Amino acid sequence: MGGYPNIHHRTASQVLAPIQLSKGINPIAEAKVARIARRPAVLIRSSPWKAGSVETPWHDEFDLGNGRVTYFGDHRADHTVPLGETQGNKVLRRAWDHHQAATALERALAAPLLVFATVTRNRTPKGYVKFCGLAVIEDFEVIQQSDKGRLFPNFRYGLTLLDLRAEGDLLNWSWIEARGNQELSTAEALEHAPRSWRRWVEGGHAVLPEVRQRPLPIEEPEVRPRSVDRPADEYTLFPASQPSGGAVSSVKHDDRQPSLTTALLMERLRRLKTHRQSGRPSPHKPLALMWAIARNVRGESRLSPWPEFRDEVGKLLIEFGRPHSSPTPEYPFWHLRTSGLWDIDGLPAEQTDKISVSALDRSKPQAGFTHQADRLLRDPFVRSQAIAVLRETYFAEFPQHKLMKHLGLAGYENASGTEAEAEEQERQGPAARRITSTSRIVRDVGLANSVKEMHADRCQVCGEQLAKRFGTYSEAAHIRGLGQPHNGPDELANLLVLCPNHHVQFDTLAIYIDPDGVVRSTVDGRRKGVLRLLPKHPIDEAHLRYHRALCGRDAPDHEAPVQTPRPAHLSASGPVG
Repeated sequence: MGGYPNIHHRTASQVLAPIQLSKGINPIAEAKVARIARRPAVLIRSSPWKAGSVETPWHDEFDLGNGRVTYFGDHRADHTVPLGETQGNKVLRRAWDHHQAATALERALAAPLLVFATVTRNRTPKGYVKFCGLAVIEDFEVIQQSDKGRLFPNFRYGLTLLDLRAEGDLLNWSWIEARGNQELSTAEALEHAPRSWRRWVEGGHAVLPEVRQRPLPIEEPEVRPRSVDRPADEYTLFPASQPSGGAVSSVKHDDRQPSLTTALLMERLRRLKTHRQSGRPSPHKPLALMWAIARNVRGESRLSPWPEFRDEVGKLLIEFGRPHSSPTPEYPFWHLRTSGLWDIDGLPAEQTDKISVSALDRSKPQAGFTHQADRLLRDPFVRSQAIAVLRETYFAEFPQHKLMKHLGLAGYENASGTEAEAEEQERQGPAARRITSTSRIVRDVGLANSVKEMHADRCQVCGEQLAKRFGTYSEAAHIRGLGQPHNGPDELANLLVLCPNHHVQFDTLAIYIDPDGVVRSTVDGRRKGVLRLLPKHPIDEAHLRYHRALCGRDAPDHEAPVQTPRPAHLSASGPVG
């Protein structure tokens, strides 16, 4: 069709009815397998040329560089049915129930989302779509939107695109057919799935950072949303728009900014404009950002009310501010807006560049990370790296344990994390007694002994075999710690065999392993050796990357080699007609 493969021909099947892409949300009819309904897939379509129209008064955001899509449901201002009762929202709500299920068996029933974007080809804005990837619903929320001043509720879905590199960035349509085949069990259909989908079914949302799509060479579309007058960056089909509905932010950002990527986020964190005292940067802005990241870790809302910010960040500034420096929380609350990472909402439009505590107390505004920054920081890889960047750039001379514990981020101090602990205080006699309840992680001792035997107690970094009076000694180190917030798996691919010295250095983030297997110093990047590997002891690169992120040394440009793909029909690198 116009020189491009026809999608209906590519997906023609004797098992499934012809697919539809005429709406935004296009479900394939469910198949009954052992009296259990299984939907083969849901096809999601978004059209940039419709953004802001009567039909679609919202604006989807395709952040392909970071493997994320923000997609709005199909409720509109003129709908009289209750929220969630329109056809599209019904389908996606049902999919969400399976996507956030607690067991692998339930997740195996989940309908995969196949995401498409309308693109212009041959000067035609309609009729051509680009396959953007395979997605799961990571989160969703009820929002207020506006259509010509009429407020109405809708759902906003946060989609995560899964990595298809193992399949050559192609989707095999035989998997969708297998899901619709009533003669195949759910387990049999799962055998046809891409590797990232099978990994997600096995581990749930906890493994999304490992299987999230990495940047693809997506060419920029020929059309842009009419409601947004700014260019998309290299990997963004539809740039972010201002939120529709609700209060309008009184602090406007330059709409010509590129979409925020992980690399740009880290650069902005390193280059904060800070006041300097005795040649050292003021900690006001960095402390406020660390406090905001801690809110992100706890799953709290993106924006914080001024009274809460004033009280909590004010205490941080009293505790950790420079000597003879005033605790002025209004300074970071207001001036962080220049960082490109910070939103302020609720101030009068006529507000000048100067701000006072009385004006903030009177207006009671809210401030916090921008939508893009907050969404990036939900990724444990990105969040760990952001914390490491702030620590090494602004807090190297601070009492680290005291600071991190005060912020509730103590688990990010090392690769092991922390174990859950609850305390109660009571007095018995002249001295206080503390009753402590601790949730201990149960480690597989047999697995640790087995991996140490494989390596004959030789350190994988230096090759040292520590001699004891009788026998030799080594230690099994988890790459992604089992403690909070890392919550790594106790499995062979997450273990290293190290001598005590290198175990301590690895755990305290003094050394890391780069994508080429070179062991380096975190402080200066100097080469310390090469990680020694054994064929019978495979190591998961995703765990090594997580450790690099904790060290602030994640390198997303170094990717694992692509395996030979199996035959497939839908490509994430070009349009179809």
